[in-house]
Amino acid sequence: MERIGPAVWRSRYAHPCQWDRRFEPLSVPRMLENSAAAHGNHPLVDFMGRQYSYYQILAEARSFAAGLQRAGFAKGDRVGLFLPNVPIYLSAYYGAMIAGCTVVNFSPLYSVDELSAQVADSGTRLMVTVDVPALLPTARAVLQGSQLETLVVGRFTSMLPFWKSLAMRVLRRADLSPVPVEQALSQWSDFLSDEPPAPVEIDPLTDIALLQYTGGTTGTPKGAMLSHQNLTANARQVVAIDPELGARDVIVGGLPLFHVFANTCVLNRTVAIGGMIAMLPRFNSAQALATLDRVDAPSFLGVPTMYQALLDDPAMGKTDFTSLKVCISGGAALSAPVKERFEQATGARLIEGYGLTESSGVVSTNPFDGDDRTGTIGHPLPATDLRLIDKDDPSRDAPPGEAGELVVHGPQVMLGYWNRPEAAADIFVEVDGARWLRTGDIAQIDADGYARIVDRSKDMIAVGGFKVFPSQVEAVLLEHPSVKEALVIGVADGYHGEMPRAYVSLQPGADATGPMLAEWLNARVGKHERVDSVVVRDELPKTMIGKLDRKALRSEVSDAA
Repeated sequence: MERIGPAVWRSRYAHPCQWDRRFEPLSVPRMLENSAAAHGNHPLVDFMGRQYSYYQILAEARSFAAGLQRAGFAKGDRVGLFLPNVPIYLSAYYGAMIAGCTVVNFSPLYSVDELSAQVADSGTRLMVTVDVPALLPTARAVLQGSQLETLVVGRFTSMLPFWKSLAMRVLRRADLSPVPVEQALSQWSDFLSDEPPAPVEIDPLTDIALLQYTGGTTGTPKGAMLSHQNLTANARQVVAIDPELGARDVIVGGLPLFHVFANTCVLNRTVAIGGMIAMLPRFNSAQALATLDRVDAPSFLGVPTMYQALLDDPAMGKTDFTSLKVCISGGAALSAPVKERFEQATGARLIEGYGLTESSGVVSTNPFDGDDRTGTIGHPLPATDLRLIDKDDPSRDAPPGEAGELVVHGPQVMLGYWNRPEAAADIFVEVDGARWLRTGDIAQIDADGYARIVDRSKDMIAVGGFKVFPSQVEAVLLEHPSVKEALVIGVADGYHGEMPRAYVSLQPGADATGPMLAEWLNARVGKHERVDSVVVRDELPKTMIGKLDRKALRSEVSDAA
């Protein structure tokens, strides 16, 4: 990485003007169309053994786009995806953008309240889901109690190979057995149109392709507005640094596509290069290992907990990793023991990267083919600059040799936050005439240009790659009549990296216990937000002016541990 100022570092991969030409403005639909033209009969998706070609996905995406237009949807309307990893995710994602609509990704882990809140905030009018027990009842409840107008439901079993679909119907698996779909809801197959979609003019630089919700620096969910160019540039940036790409590109898609990491590094990156995604509906270590074996994939992406799960699986020792070359870890810090064990077991490189929702997914990564330094986030992607600003005064660079807040400049940086100009004003800082994204993370950059995150100013908790915001969990806890005060902090966990833990004080006369409160709370929050325990205390630490002191609680718990 080239140092171009006292606190500014530039990508080591090439001079930025060269990459600016390579990353010329490109819409997401055009990227898919280009790859379909070049690789039309090549499989884009392998779903549990059933393959879908580029031509098939593009054709279904165009049919969905025409269906949206027939239903009155126009450029800028929001279309929500409440989906696991299934083939119609691609058709709905690219189809909505072909129609000029903005996609809103919703986590399948969301509760009714969380999903309703983001539907309302984004103004989502139509949502796509599938007929499985974990999703359809939640989506139906949101349809009945929010401004959502239309729910389009795909049949999960119809996307599987025939023999798997038959076996599922015979075995009647409770978690995947179809939920009846009322006539009032739209079936995916019925929503598609045989007519071609009307052309929509898209400006890649200014039109919003995706609203990706993030807690930002305050813990309040905000929709990061990602343009078409943000997404396609980040996909092309990731492709540009991978020396392992060849004629055969296959990646195992165990990461959930609704997550920005997978959206860029599994979905759009693979489409950009004309590769294939061996898609898993959700991560399962045994299924992931069997898929790696079946498709001879050269690459796999995951969060640290996935690599730990693979190592713990008995099938690990029986899996053939000959084809596996490079694996990437993101979403949370990768521990040295997990990295070392995985590399020894597979013979593949496991490298760590770094990014944010606000940066379309990826900012930096350790080199695929060079000096990989454990504990660092490596070098920035092509056309990306990093800067360290003073922790207390964002208008100044950090003093030479000292840690500072990491800020980012590049084509992948979002346009801003949806309907929150004041929040966007806080997360951007202008230096030397350029707009830089504040990450909220405190970093150091060594003499060789490797960046290392040393602290974070955010309160968010990283649970296996998912971000949990304490204020949201605390708000639910405070709804319990026995709870007077609540603080949630992250505690170290060998598997997830961190787990939320709640500390509460009770109302006078209340006799609730910690286990009772934990059971009550965990039934009301998303799966990734569930606490490992609730600790009841006489009082919680406070600052001198009487505010609850999360920092003091963290310190106290850390010292006790």
